[in-house]
Amino acid sequence: MIGIGLKVERDNLDKVVNKKPKNKKKRIVIISIVLAVFFLFCLINNNILVVSEYEYSNPKIPKAFDGFTIVQISDLHNKEYPFDQKYLMNKIEDSNPDIIVITGDIVDSSHTDMDGALEFARKCVELAPTYYITGNHEYWISKTDLEGLISSLEEMGVICLEDECVSLKQGDANINLIGLDEKSLADGTLKNMMLDIGSEDFNILLAHEPQYIDDYARNDVDLVLSGHAHGGQVRLPFVGGLFAPDQGFMPSYTEGEYTVGNTTMIVSRGIGNSVIPLRVFNLPEIVVIKLKSN
Repeated sequence: MIGIGLKVERDNLDKVVNKKPKNKKKRIVIISIVLAVFFLFCLINNNILVVSEYEYSNPKIPKAFDGFTIVQISDLHNKEYPFDQKYLMNKIEDSNPDIIVITGDIVDSSHTDMDGALEFARKCVELAPTYYITGNHEYWISKTDLEGLISSLEEMGVICLEDECVSLKQGDANINLIGLDEKSLADGTLKNMMLDIGSEDFNILLAHEPQYIDDYARNDVDLVLSGHAHGGQVRLPFVGGLFAPDQGFMPSYTEGEYTVGNTTMIVSRGIGNSVIPLRVFNLPEIVVIKLKSN
């Protein structure tokens, strides 16, 4: 009986030993599938571009500007798509922009590719008049690199608005496009500029960071185009973005349209990434705004 018992135990032990390699293979297969799905999920979340369209109406918009189309690109952060940015540029071209505005962080301070940023800007100029303001990452690169970037952009025809206002004209009508430099977001510069510009005309403000919306509204601008928040990086249903630079956790302004007083602000989720390399439920976007005259 003892001999039979030992044989049974050995048989059971052999079965357990033989099972381990099979179980290990199953675990490896499951882990591999999970990793592949996660990789695909991240690939989609960080590379599939969406076009977010807005119709903005205001009685101050002249009839000549009815249907005027603005394409906003924000927070490129040296993001490169295959085939010489063709995917990105086709999306922009399909939107038929009257102007293109680049609202900061065209480069990334941690992996700055000046040539890539300039090539993107050059392609924009070929499509439509292109306007640019700085973001925080432009001020995190060296002063020499920033000066070289601005100079090169201007040489290729990009209009760099460094605390400046330009008049956009359609026939005899005009609207104002104001560019606020990154270093001037909350130091009273906009207030002083508006003393000369006035609030009678329709005024669009390009300002990289959205958390200063109360200051923008106090100065009677009509429409603000902003970025910087990267959509909150991770977006959850019914919650929104979880984190944004300079706003911290549960930020108030991450994407979409906000209104304070008579001022409307549209915040782009941007295209690239920076300190946090991944987006979750937060697709990169191109913003398209069509102006409507009441």
